[in-house]
This record gives sequence, C-alpha cells and structure tokens, in this order.
Amino acid sequence: MVELHLPVMEKEVLHYLVGSIEGTYVDATLGDGGHAEAICRQLNGKGRLIGLDWDVDALQRAKERLAPYKDRVTFIHESYTQLEKVLKQLDLPLVDGILIDLGASTLQLMDPARGFSFHHQGDLDMRMDRRQSLTAKEIVNEYSYDQLSDIFFRYGEERWSKRIAARIVRFREQEGLFTDSKKLAEVVKEAVPARYRRHGGHPSRKVFQALRLAVNGELENISIVLPQTVSSLAPGGRICVIAYHSLEDRLIKLFFREKAKPCDCPPYRPCICEEEPELKILTGKAVKASDEEINCNPRARSARLRAAERRGTAYKKAGI
Repeated sequence: MVELHLPVMEKEVLHYLVGSIEGTYVDATLGDGGHAEAICRQLNGKGRLIGLDWDVDALQRAKERLAPYKDRVTFIHESYTQLEKVLKQLDLPLVDGILIDLGASTLQLMDPARGFSFHHQGDLDMRMDRRQSLTAKEIVNEYSYDQLSDIFFRYGEERWSKRIAARIVRFREQEGLFTDSKKLAEVVKEAVPARYRRHGGHPSRKVFQALRLAVNGELENISIVLPQTVSSLAPGGRICVIAYHSLEDRLIKLFFREKAKPCDCPPYRPCICEEEPELKILTGKAVKASDEEINCNPRARSARLRAAERRGTAYKKAGI
C-alpha cells in the first residue's frame, strides 16, 4: 500500500477551523485527504465536507482514504480558484469553514513522472493539473534569458537568478533542449559558485520551486481565491491557510490584515463610513509546527498557519 502524505499541523487546523460538528467545511486543497480525514472524524452525521483538488491522482488517493466517510464527503476535480463556482453549483453559497494547504504532497514531489524533484530523473512537467498546457519543460526550453531570470528571482528569491538563466540559455545553444529534471538540476548546480553550494540545501531547490509556482500560477491563484473565501463563509465561519514559504505567507498576512481593518477613515478623525471589518484575525502571528511534529514530519518545519473568522455570530467551539 502506498504510504500516504502526513497532514501538517492537524491538531492546530482542527482547533482553528472546526466550529460546529454539524457544519459544512471545504478542504480546497484535498491532496491525499489527511486533513479531510481529521475533519470528518470531528463531524457528526449532519456534518459535510467538500473536497477540491486539481490533481486527479491525489483526488483518487483521497477517495480511497476517505471511503469510511463517503456519505458525508463530496469530491470535486477542480482548482480552488473556482471555489465560488463550485459552491454555487452545489447550492452551498455559504459554508462554515475553508481550509487551504498550499504545499505539494510528498507523493507528488517524489513521483519522477511529475518532474517536481531535483533528486530524481523525470519529465520536466510540474503541472498540478494535467489538463493545463504549460509545463516546466516549455518554460526552460523556450523562455528568454530575461524571462527565466525574472521567474527565478521573483518566485524563488534566487540570489543567482541571472547566472542560472544565462547557464540554461548557453546549455540550450550548445547541448540542445532540456528533457528531464535531473539534467536541469545539474546545470543549475554548475551555475552557482562553488563556495555557495555547501549551504542552504541543494543549489537547484529555489529554481525548482520557482518553476513549480510559475507553471501552476500559485501566487496568482492565492490572490484569486482569498476574496472568494471571505464571500463564501457564513458569519462566524473560519478560514485556515497553511503556507510553506515567505511569498505565500506574505500574501495571506496582508490580505487578512486588510480585511480586518475597521474602515478607511483617517485615524485622527471620527468614523463617518460606519463600515465593519469583514474578518477577525485569530492568529496574531503565524502558527508554527511543534518541535515534536517536526521530528516526526520534517516537512512541517517550513509550514506557517494563519486563521481568521468571518465577522458575525460565532459558533460554539467544538471540543477536540
């Protein structure tokens, strides 16, 4: 049996997300179903879970994992950017909680056929949703020096983005097109000065991250889905988002902060707009995994959880 992905910060997610054991919840990044399974254990017979994922392979694994709860789970093969559309089609305009876990699963990363990992030789694909056309191979083989260096710097915060882009372009001119992830990792490693290869993990880690974000439009998708989460929550409903690097976490923090502002009136004058904030932030700072969890699941080390509540009548807290 395939070893399933371990959900990150399961206890914390339940604490912040589940407010009613009879509620309706959305796991907008269902993955292998780890968080969804924990949520289903909290719900009673009236509770309901909507699970979305754009990776059909992950969706299938989640269906097998959640088979004991099949009567209360609805599976949707769709990107979380279509959240409002999906809920409208299900005649569920408002829900009680929404979870978004932005990390790729271990099975996705370690599958050579997906091309996410620099450790394995595989096709340079990196699509989460194989229905889309853009792949990492197209970016690496067809984008210009300027486009590549911009992607590596903007999405990977890669210090050596220009050197790496130049080395990739030179390889294409001298050796031909890139066909697999292992060769790309080798070329990136050669571009990074030797004295910097000894620190901070594999030299191509940030480049592969940048390509994955670019292929799947992940940062843009966060900006698309966050407003939909607010409009899809019932009063007192909760939104929990788990991010794994600073670019994602910054977008979430700024969005929550903007939606929690009382109004736009100048602070030195009386409020005349009488607008109420849409969200109440539940996590002053991003919540991090415990040392105990990190020891059992090293992937949790970089996870950052932020949670907020839709303004309105709060639910009675469910015990966990």
